[in-house]
Amino acid sequence: MIDEYPLPDLAPGAPRPALRLAVGSVVVGLIVLALKGAAWWITGSAALYSDALETVVNVVTAIVAVWSLRVASRPADHDHPYGHDKAEFFSAVVEAVLIVVAAFSILHHVWLNLKVGDSLHTPFVGMAVNLVATVLNAAWAWFLMQQGRRARSPALIADAKHLGTDVITSTGILIGLLLVVATGILWLDSALAVATALYILWAGIQMLRQSLSGLMDAAPDDETLLRIRRTVGAHAEGALEAHDLRTRQAGRLTFLQFHLVVPGSMTVEEAHEICDRIEAALKAEMEGLVVTIHVEPEQKAKHTGVIVL
Repeated sequence: MIDEYPLPDLAPGAPRPALRLAVGSVVVGLIVLALKGAAWWITGSAALYSDALETVVNVVTAIVAVWSLRVASRPADHDHPYGHDKAEFFSAVVEAVLIVVAAFSILHHVWLNLKVGDSLHTPFVGMAVNLVATVLNAAWAWFLMQQGRRARSPALIADAKHLGTDVITSTGILIGLLLVVATGILWLDSALAVATALYILWAGIQMLRQSLSGLMDAAPDDETLLRIRRTVGAHAEGALEAHDLRTRQAGRLTFLQFHLVVPGSMTVEEAHEICDRIEAALKAEMEGLVVTIHVEPEQKAKHTGVIVL
């Protein structure tokens, strides 16, 4: 008989905090978009247009994040025995693609502006409105990053990183517009928009690379792998070695499997006790860890990996 192995998850139907945060991102994004849109409308600035367009991406991707988190919160089922957590990576990929599209849209807008000539109206009013939006964005980005790391949510972390990028570009744009007003050189406004487009294009490409890495079952970072090896070595007393450690991440879950070599004279019950001890220690060290251990006799030892004795 083959039994199904239940994955650690929240109770079915229980709302995940990450989902509520994603909904909050939609609300905050709409407020910021209204403020930045008003700033662009007041001034006619190409740089402020680029800032407002990036916020459109924020709102769209926040909506996608809500969808992905709703899917990811579903418990494992017959068709998806490893759960649905990878849906979060799709949100991050969509966000990265939209950032790249926004960058090219900004460049197109600058080109149209240059054809008709640069202009700037009531800049200080527009900059004040934009500053309010930037401060709101910065506060939400910081809060979202803290909560995203706590929930181990790729979708929320990607959203927070994008908002952080938005804050940096908004700050640079405001400083640049002050320079435009001080010098009277209007083409600097378009130059700022181009610089913003290139910066978010780079950020989007980096985010796309990281998100695709998650979809391709990339291993966790070296620090996490070192923690796993140390924990296994410290709690595998009675075994000989642990080799062929493999890990992959799927949203908030990390899957770990390895072979544990034990003395040939050891009983199944004794080997099982060692596995239980190792698994309990690993799960206490790392949240959202799913462990599979394959026990082997001593003649299978490779003398590599984590040597216990």
